[in-house]
Amino acid sequence: MRGPELQEPAYVLHRRPWRETSLMVDVFTLNHGRMTVIAKGANSAKSPLKAQLQPFQPLVMDWVGRGDLKTLTQVDVRSGPALTRTISLYSGLYLNELLQRVLPASDPHPTLFAAYIDAIGQLSGTTDVEPVLRHFELAFAYALGYGFAWDVTTDTRQPVEASQQYCYDPEQGIVSGVSPGVRLQSLPGEVLLALAREDFQSDTCRRVSKRVMRVLTDYLLQGRPLNSRSLFTHLRGESHES
Repeated sequence: MRGPELQEPAYVLHRRPWRETSLMVDVFTLNHGRMTVIAKGANSAKSPLKAQLQPFQPLVMDWVGRGDLKTLTQVDVRSGPALTRTISLYSGLYLNELLQRVLPASDPHPTLFAAYIDAIGQLSGTTDVEPVLRHFELAFAYALGYGFAWDVTTDTRQPVEASQQYCYDPEQGIVSGVSPGVRLQSLPGEVLLALAREDFQSDTCRRVSKRVMRVLTDYLLQGRPLNSRSLFTHLRGESHES
């Protein structure tokens, strides 16, 4: 049994009713990774927990328990940015769903936790969400062992050249030639070099980075759908879909 003074920084990823008056809450924590806690009585009218256990709200929590399901014992709400714009809210839900569906349970990722905080902060202040999403997706890839550099090929370990065309394989990254695992071909070297500089100004850079990250996230999802993607379709069509 854990002690009551964990004071663990956390964010709610998803919650759902559990039994008659409680909530089952998936959270992303700094030192314990993704985990599930039971908030007893949180779904009752008199409990303050229902209002406190909201996505994107910085929390500090304590829990007890040894199994996969921990019991929440304390929640403190901290101040943080709010996702008031619809496009920012949908983007945050996309990040939450990625973490909930793909990140292994009880596997700490403090660097990814920091990237998540940074992404939420940026989403709160912009309607140009695509660069924010691409940065987080790359941090997510690194956390799961699928990170890559835009400007170096993994098969030859050579720098990308602006005049050449390249391919992408989710298990290898940017590669110089076609192989059985390649999912994308004909990626312009000059665009990859721009992305290595974090240059998302041109439509071509945005389109290429989106294609690459879509292939990567689909690979990590292993066929599981993301409900949040349909929100982007309803909002602005395919132009802003993650």
